[in-house]
Amino acid sequence: MALTHFDDKGAAHMVDVSAKDVTDRIAVAEAWVKMQPETFDIITEGRTKKGDVIGVARLAGIMGAKRTSDLIPLCHPLPITKVSVDLNPDADLPGLRITATVKTTGQTGVEMEALTAASTAALTVYDMAKAVDKGMEIGGLRVLLKDGGKSGRYEAT
Repeated sequence: MALTHFDDKGAAHMVDVSAKDVTDRIAVAEAWVKMQPETFDIITEGRTKKGDVIGVARLAGIMGAKRTSDLIPLCHPLPITKVSVDLNPDADLPGLRITATVKTTGQTGVEMEALTAASTAALTVYDMAKAVDKGMEIGGLRVLLKDGGKSGRYEAT
């Protein structure tokens, strides 16, 4: 199995997807932000000075998905048809669990867009709450689901 973003001389290049079929594609990624219980309470009770952390992080994640090809050098700009970003409070963490879902109809997948959405949302949570908790931890970034295209379906275990 070869890495597709390198040519036969080892130079990085954008993969040519022009011969690939246009198919419906979806990717789901997740991440989490762990924080102090007091920070969790401030966010979930809506007491931050910067506003609605969860709402702003959701919008940031959507914007991040749309800008993925500007951030990741060899990603194709894609006609994204759907982005949803869910941030769910988890008192056991304590923190927020983030799930990003991205859809397109195209010639390449949207895994990078889903990963970018989840990580951008997590970074936004950190930015909005760092005044009260600089020790927040971001982790667990991974693809949960990828479907569509020649390689078929992938589901994380």
